[in-house]
Amino acid sequence: MSEPFSVPVTVRGYETDVQGHLNQAVYLNYAEHARWALLQAAGIRQNDLVATGVGPVALETTIRYRRELLAGDEVEVTCEFLWSEGKTFRIRQTVRKADGTVAAEIEAVGGLMDLTARRLVADPGERFKELASDPALFGL
Repeated sequence: MSEPFSVPVTVRGYETDVQGHLNQAVYLNYAEHARWALLQAAGIRQNDLVATGVGPVALETTIRYRRELLAGDEVEVTCEFLWSEGKTFRIRQTVRKADGTVAAEIEAVGGLMDLTARRLVADPGERFKELASDPALFGL
């Protein structure tokens, strides 16, 4: 099995809290950044989704904080889509320090919404396959 898609991020000082570690809400931003970077790497831009009448939605997110991150820390944020039958999919992400230490694990449930009907599309994996120039990045 190949390594999950990942993007590098440097923790910025303004993202830290009064204890000096990365604010808990910023982990969500890092996860979102990695997801959009994966879509773009697969050949799907945000405008492409809107033009075809769909948009990704977050239905549930769980973050497990393992080790603190400080300003200046270099991390990799992974992104791996996990597919099953139905209208939803899972996204597994890890925030890992340069030395390999896991700082956080993020698990999410997502879907792809039909922007006109305001309902989840029946087979989001199939829709991503249709839109992507490299669907293998989604594990499809």
